Amino acid sequence: MDLFFALLCSFILLVFSVTQGVFVAYPLLIAMMIMIVMLMRRGFALKSLIQMAWMGSRQSVPVFSVLLLIGAVIAAWMAAGTVPAIVYYGIQLISPDYFILAAFILTSLVSLLIGTSFGAAGTIGLALMIMAKGSDVDPHMIAGAIIAGAYVGDRCSPMSSGANLIAGITQTNLYTNIRNMWRTSWLPLFISVLLFGLMSWLHPVQMTDQAFSRNISQTFQISWINLLPALTIVGLSWAQVEVKLSMLMSIAVASAIALIYQHYSLLELLKFMVLGFKLEASHPLNAILTGGGIVSMLRVTLVVVISTAFVGIFSRTRILEGIEALLKGAKSRGDYFLSTCIIGTGSAAFGCTQTIAILLTQQLVEKKYQEKEQGNYKLAIDLENTVVVIAPLIPWNIAGLVPATILMTDPGFIPFAFYLYLLPLINLLQIGLNNSPPRYIFSRPYRSN
Repeated sequence: MDLFFALLCSFILLVFSVTQGVFVAYPLLIAMMIMIVMLMRRGFALKSLIQMAWMGSRQSVPVFSVLLLIGAVIAAWMAAGTVPAIVYYGIQLISPDYFILAAFILTSLVSLLIGTSFGAAGTIGLALMIMAKGSDVDPHMIAGAIIAGAYVGDRCSPMSSGANLIAGITQTNLYTNIRNMWRTSWLPLFISVLLFGLMSWLHPVQMTDQAFSRNISQTFQISWINLLPALTIVGLSWAQVEVKLSMLMSIAVASAIALIYQHYSLLELLKFMVLGFKLEASHPLNAILTGGGIVSMLRVTLVVVISTAFVGIFSRTRILEGIEALLKGAKSRGDYFLSTCIIGTGSAAFGCTQTIAILLTQQLVEKKYQEKEQGNYKLAIDLENTVVVIAPLIPWNIAGLVPATILMTDPGFIPFAFYLYLLPLINLLQIGLNNSPPRYIFSRPYRSN
């Protein structure tokens, strides 16, 4: 009963923080204190619980530098005009007859390049929503396409904090995971494209705002040169260069362009990379072309640290053994995947953030996966194909709530975010019913990513 009370209080605190815009680290700390008090009443020593939390948080250490570099890369790309150029060229390709399909594809491409669903939704996604404002097409359709596309890259970009986190906690190679992700997602992607294409044909969107291209070209010098930082990441990722080195080289290219081509000063550039890129408050693109910076990723890093500490306590006190029992009878890949899907959904609903959902699910199912050959890689791909894309489908989880808020919509987008639920569903059918799981690539455990 005391465990139920502690979990209920934690859940209420997290939902409150999400709905009220409170930084999630605060309710997480309070929830941890409640859990520690409950466990002390059960006989655990405070010193032991603190050690458990410390041991749990150490899991997140390998991804710290990657998270901070992601913030610097996004800010440098903004200053170099890379993200604005992607938005600029993307908008040129859009026609009312395939607007919804283009929204999905363009947002997917942007998210693959910058590795963040929030960033993709806040740049190309917001621009698309404003362009379609005033159309008689249901805005939930457009928002569903945008948010689904945003998680294509959030799931399998080498710059994704989630992909790097999963590689770190499962001790797997990031690029091997990415190749496995593409092998298990081509069919859901193909069907999503067909569905968004059908929606586009049935519901053409009459664009009402064409000012973005003009505003972008007036603010930045736009040419193919702006795309070099993104091409650097793509090329080095293809060559499987270590992700941190790839990011540093991309930052170097972006910095050169920002200094020489966009005429920012070195001081301005350094300020952007630390505090995040921002235009003047009166600029018409101020609300869209903003973000990045090391400071912004410090908040993410703090959430990861607290979450892994929380999970460390769960793991070492064994207070969630009842949930782990779901996997005791698992024998086939289908059983494993379905159990992970169920536990991942519960974790996403309870944790209210994608990060907590990933860490909690990994902790609960890891032991069973490790009993099998190449279990770490199977666990990594199952986390990517379940909890990562299920979290945005939980209305109060910030994985979906924040992009929906950015796009000025509500959970009504969920039925139209086809990719997010086709991915786990199709993989479940392939693995469980047909007994023909997609081919995977395996390699030795790899931790430095």
